[in-house]
Amino acid sequence: MRPLSRRSLLAGAAAGLGWTALAPDDLAGEQALKDAPIAKKDPLKITKLEMFLVKPRWLFLKVHTNAGIVGLGEPVVEGRALTVREAVKEIEPYLVGKDPRQVAHHWQAIYRHAFYRGGPILTSALSGIDQALWDIKGKALGVPVYELLGGPTRNKVRVYAHARTPEVLLEKKKQGFTAFKTGPAKRRPARYIETPAEVRYAVEQFALLRKAGGEDVDIGIDFHGAISPALAKVLIKGLEPYLPMFVEEPCQCQNHDVMAEIARGTHLPIATGERVYTKWGFREVLEKKAATVLQPDLCHAGGITETRLIAGMAEAYYAAIAPHNPLGPISLAAGVQLAASIPNFLCQEQVSLGEGYLRKPFVVNNGYLELPTGPGLGIELDENALADQLNHDWRSQESYDQDDGSVVDW
Repeated sequence: MRPLSRRSLLAGAAAGLGWTALAPDDLAGEQALKDAPIAKKDPLKITKLEMFLVKPRWLFLKVHTNAGIVGLGEPVVEGRALTVREAVKEIEPYLVGKDPRQVAHHWQAIYRHAFYRGGPILTSALSGIDQALWDIKGKALGVPVYELLGGPTRNKVRVYAHARTPEVLLEKKKQGFTAFKTGPAKRRPARYIETPAEVRYAVEQFALLRKAGGEDVDIGIDFHGAISPALAKVLIKGLEPYLPMFVEEPCQCQNHDVMAEIARGTHLPIATGERVYTKWGFREVLEKKAATVLQPDLCHAGGITETRLIAGMAEAYYAAIAPHNPLGPISLAAGVQLAASIPNFLCQEQVSLGEGYLRKPFVVNNGYLELPTGPGLGIELDENALADQLNHDWRSQESYDQDDGSVVDW
């Protein structure tokens, strides 16, 4: 590969793509600093933020700089992409003109100067920006983000796929996956208390998945916070003989005391975290022993900066990290960088390996992704393919009880 000269970089080479594919591979230590495209003393300034809606329901961010380096991020809340886009626009005046390499400082400024801190919208806006700033910093130094987080703790990253039927599970297994996640099978939205027939149906359907996959695969089950605590206890007891990898959001996650009560009543690992934000939110989960598998979403919980701290907190409680990601390949790339750098990683969720979005999509091999070697997040958008994926009007599902019309969780 031919390394970029500083002159070509400053001329704006590969602006918009971040020149990931052209950067030198496998740089580390003194040589990495010597060959870094941008010297520490060289001026590097953010010039603008660019966002675009991407199907099926994502929002991509590009943070541009005066040196032609472009950082990629995914600031989005599912069903609230336009709202988060406005939140990022409100942050843009703070960022323009500043050096993007001060990642931790910018995190603190964006979070603390808001006064009304946290929540899904503002923290998701911050999360996508944080991803993009880490991407820029890695590209400026010529190294993957995981090298900046202390270097790799593993040489590959396990990922799981979604499978609700035995047929889908077997197909995904043929594609190379060894870990899966499903939901509790139900013939109608779950009620607060269910009939024995519905409980039995849910357990039997999971048993069929276990039979199809065999005992050499992992299968998590996600209650999606749509099950009452009373019913969750009954379902978990029925599922215990089939050893799910974890039971995710067995009930609504706002009350961690209830989650902790459920956790005490089973030997199965309880997982939660996709709707928990920042270290302060996860502190309560850990202190109350509400879960042993934490699932922070790098697009919601505070980006790479904050999730690395959450992982450190979890390590002290012997809890594992399984990053949540029902979003796009930028989110996946950020999760892979985090997973590569922490000791207590379990498995990474994904719904897209990047086909139709990345020039070089991720590839699953026997359940794992190889560590990216390119600088920053290690990915490059396929602009031509993306042209057919722009814009969406995705909305959250609206669910009602089929008998009385009352609102039910989905």
